Amino acid sequence: MRLGRWPTWSRLLFTVALGAIAAFGLAPWGVWPLTLLVLMGLPMLLAEIPSARQAALIGWALGIGWFGHGLVWIVEPFLVDVARYGWMAPFALLLMATGGAAFWAVAFGLAHHIGKSNLARILALILIWSLVEFGRAYLFTGFPWAALAQIWPGTDTGLLLAWIGPHGLALATLMATLLPGWALSQSRRVQTILIATIPALGLIISSIAIGLSSPAIAPLTSKTIRLIQPNAPQHQKWDPDFAWGFFDRQIAFTSAKSNAGPHPDLIVWPETAIPVLLGDAATTLEAIARAAAGSPVFLGVQRRQGARYFNSSILLDGQGQVAARYDKHHLVPFGEYVPFGDLAARFGIRKFITQGGAGFSAGPGPQILNIEGIGKALPLICYEVVFPQDVGGTDQRPDYLLQITNDAWFGKNSGPYQHLAQARMRAIEQGLPMIRVANTGVSAMIDPWGRITAEIPLGEAGFVDAILPAPRGPTIYARMGDAPVFVLLLIAAFGLFGRQSRGFRRHCI
Repeated sequence: MRLGRWPTWSRLLFTVALGAIAAFGLAPWGVWPLTLLVLMGLPMLLAEIPSARQAALIGWALGIGWFGHGLVWIVEPFLVDVARYGWMAPFALLLMATGGAAFWAVAFGLAHHIGKSNLARILALILIWSLVEFGRAYLFTGFPWAALAQIWPGTDTGLLLAWIGPHGLALATLMATLLPGWALSQSRRVQTILIATIPALGLIISSIAIGLSSPAIAPLTSKTIRLIQPNAPQHQKWDPDFAWGFFDRQIAFTSAKSNAGPHPDLIVWPETAIPVLLGDAATTLEAIARAAAGSPVFLGVQRRQGARYFNSSILLDGQGQVAARYDKHHLVPFGEYVPFGDLAARFGIRKFITQGGAGFSAGPGPQILNIEGIGKALPLICYEVVFPQDVGGTDQRPDYLLQITNDAWFGKNSGPYQHLAQARMRAIEQGLPMIRVANTGVSAMIDPWGRITAEIPLGEAGFVDAILPAPRGPTIYARMGDAPVFVLLLIAAFGLFGRQSRGFRRHCI
């Protein structure tokens, strides 16, 4: 297929389609072979690209297709109130897709500029693509959603997260696809193809070995956790005609007798689970404590402190007293606050300042809560679970991860499932079980190998009593984080760049 002879517009449209096809590897589809096939085909496409500018356009088009499909759930929050905000939905998706694609465009353009041969360009692309994904995960508060490693939860390959983390697994995925793709595009002797397939064989063998060494059933603690899912649609959640009905539903689930085992040791409600601010919630918390009949309850609540508002979670003891509190620290830009709003206030623009109640203020950072009888929890509120650097950001090691979320904002299609997939990744990376409770689902108990041991499906109201799995020992990734992969990428990228520069100088001389 002579793609180099196609008009630029048709080649870009074809690449957008490839990116959209590749995104079927993400949840809820999970068709990861399509992602691998598209990646393997990229060297053939790039071999006929004559300039760095056109290579950047190819990366941009691929990213538009990938992020446009993978992040389509981003339109859902704007459809909660269609009359007021529906017009923004396509612009939000376009902004997110083009923003993510811009990182890929940089990688593809730089790789073509640095590489002086097809192989050098592919090697440079592997390294620089991995580095720009680091940038997407960390810069501007970070947004690592729809990263390449997110095709792997639920597979043996996903278990490599415990060893090399999400960026290491993305790097391994690129090596295992782009190098064999380059070899096949060269039509050279069998030896070249065999050498180029070594990374793919290494990924396959290590995945099988880790999968075989994992226990079929995770060791369990003796603690029973009750997950409460009220299933409150976002357009009704704060409506006075419905809000207290959802509260009563949670009370009923909390007090219900279980036929499956003993009274729960901990009861967990989702994010923003009650329709009043914490300062006005004394009688509400007393009602929750009565329904819990002595069990502690962990739930999400909004609270006010002076002129500031916080998205928080609290632990109620058996008497209905707040025994511990955590304030969400990694907020959603434009969703929970307006970036630089406080700075704008210095210039007289006060509409967006968090001190004035325009959105939420950030808490101090990750923290450990010790829940008596259950152990040390690392609480996470909603979006915080997508950041592996935050989950591993405490000095103490928790016994389990505890996420509460309101995925009603994400609709009923891909968003909630992709959020769940990232929660499973965090459990694997840290070697810790996760208690996950979502307003509309999917609520789940997740073991340290990322497997779901109990769940309440998306869009259903109910509760489930689940045994808390025991934690594993600290994984390599839990001990070292992203630093080893980042340093390795930097060294390799500078080495490749230096080698290409020396070759260019010798050619000029």
